[in-house]
Order: sequence, then structure tokens, then C-alpha cells
Amino acid sequence: MNQKRTEIKDLGEFGLINRIREKVTLKSKDILKGIGDDAAVFSPSENKKTIVCTDTLTEGVHFDLSYTPLKHLGYKAVVVNLSDVYAMNAQAKYITVSISFSNRFPVEAIDELYEGILLACEMYGVDLIGGDTTSSLSGLTINVTAIGEADEKKITYRGGAKENDLVVITGDVGSAYMGLQILEREKQVFKANDKIQPDLDGFDYILERILKPEARKDIIALLDKMEVVPTSMIDVSDGLASEIIHICKESKAGVDIYEDKLPIDPKTVLTVQDFNLPATTVALNGGEDYELLFTVNQSDYEKIKGNPHLTVIGYIKDENSGMNLVTRDRKSTPLTAQGWDAFIEKS
Repeated sequence: MNQKRTEIKDLGEFGLINRIREKVTLKSKDILKGIGDDAAVFSPSENKKTIVCTDTLTEGVHFDLSYTPLKHLGYKAVVVNLSDVYAMNAQAKYITVSISFSNRFPVEAIDELYEGILLACEMYGVDLIGGDTTSSLSGLTINVTAIGEADEKKITYRGGAKENDLVVITGDVGSAYMGLQILEREKQVFKANDKIQPDLDGFDYILERILKPEARKDIIALLDKMEVVPTSMIDVSDGLASEIIHICKESKAGVDIYEDKLPIDPKTVLTVQDFNLPATTVALNGGEDYELLFTVNQSDYEKIKGNPHLTVIGYIKDENSGMNLVTRDRKSTPLTAQGWDAFIEKS
């Protein structure tokens, strides 16, 4: 059955905006004006600091629509921005969404994209309060700005790590990268023979990690309950090695990361073996895991030890010690960032 296709030109820009506006239900009492004016208006809570971040996802650079459902893409576009807010030890409150797209996208495609955007808003308790829509001569681009808030004394920056602090990672790493490898492999098989359907059975977890990741809002609540304020924090979007190097450079510190402490999901391990890739390299450099990497004072160890969501993977050293990976045979090798960089041409 052919799906209905409504051309964007039949609605016009303002018709499309009104269509989106009708789908949005504002939940926060802080919002005085949402979608429909020149700007949104909100009254932040007293004694809170405002956090603002923005991210852009571009077709052909950050996502491939041959295997990325638009609903998943909308969800992910929101989540990757919320992750940056949580990486400041803050709570996300509002988002704005701006999209540009070519005339190959009908109204129904934009509806599907916004289904994912609004689902993410519902899941994470944030409000969509504005944005922009415009045409594009090539593909789809999504820009999301996230606005959050936090108590000033709890805001965590990249540059606060101190010597002897413990390095902690949430969840597991490397799984999103292996999910991407599965999708790319099946895409190439399909291109060679379009009668062969993609074989994705058994890869649900790692595929979800790349197509529909989740931000670690739960960790911010967990740390608050534990009465732990990290000394530094960053989210793992470009690869674990890259992110710990960011922390060390901003903190003017060194680090030892232990290979045998890296949390890797069993399905990721099996998939890594199928592709004949080094598991440690994938864990350190895969990227797009959207876990939180942070440091804590050693006095907080008793509070975090044994928690299934948290793994201590190393500790901060003085700057002159360098940034190193301690291998399973206890040899030390310099950490290098081989993760994602949008401005490096991919082969």
C-alpha cells in the first residue's frame, strides 16, 4: 500500500510550523511562551545556573538514511544534546530544534522525524519550545539546542580533575561502534545484491546503541542520591580515549587507564571477534556511546564501589606522568585519540 505523500510546498513554512506546534504539549510551568513567536520565554528557577549547549547532525556526515529510521534519528538528535547537559551534572529542561531539508522529504517524513523528537522530550521530561525550519539543496540537517539548569556548587566542568582522583565510566563502551559496523556491512551486502535482506538477528542491543542511544539522566540522579559531586565530567561521544584526553588537558593532569577494567558488553566482544578487531581499540575509540566519564575524589570510593552502573577504570596522576593505558600485562603505553573527528576525511 502506497503511503500518502504531502509536499511541503502545499503547507508552506508557517503551515508546517503550525503542524508541529499542534503536536507539542508544554509541561513546564516555567515557560511563558513556547512555539509561535519570535522567541521563547521562560523564567528559570531561583538559585539555579542555566546550561546551554547545541549540536548539529548532518546527513552523510553523522547519519545514513539508508539504514536510519527518521523516528530514531529525531530521538537521537535530542538525546545527544541532553547528554551534554548531563555531562555538566545538570538537569535538562528545554530544547529548540532547527531543521533544513530538501524537497525529497514530504510532510509525512517530517512528521516521522518529529515523532522521535517528541518521544525523546517525553522520555526525558523536557519541553520543545521553538526552533526553525528552512529548505536545503542537499539532504537533511538537524540542529538541537538544549537548555538546562543546576545548582552552582554541583556544576561539573572538564577541568576539575585532581591528582589521585578515580576515573569512572558508566555503562559499557564500544557497542555503538560495533552496531555501526553491522549496519555498514549489511548495507554493502544489499548494494551488491538487493535480493539479500539484511541479517540483523541477534544484534538488537548494539544496533539500538547506535540508532537509538540513551543519555544517562539516571546517573545524575544517582550521584545526587549518593551525595557525590564529580571533580570533572564529560560524555563519551567521540571515544573514551579522546574524552579522557580532553579531561586531562583541561585539568593539566596525567592519567593511567587500565585495559582490564574497561567495561565491554559480551555481545560487543563477540561482534568484535567476528570483525577481527581489537576489543580494546574499539572500547577506547569507538565513540557514540553517550556514557558519562567522570572523576571523583578517592574519599567517595566507598559510596560508588559495587554499583552496577559505575566502573572505576583508572586514576588521575600528575601532568608529567603523561596519559597512559596500562595493558593486561602491566605495560604502559601512551593513550592516543583515534575517535570521531568530523573534519578528518574518512576513507
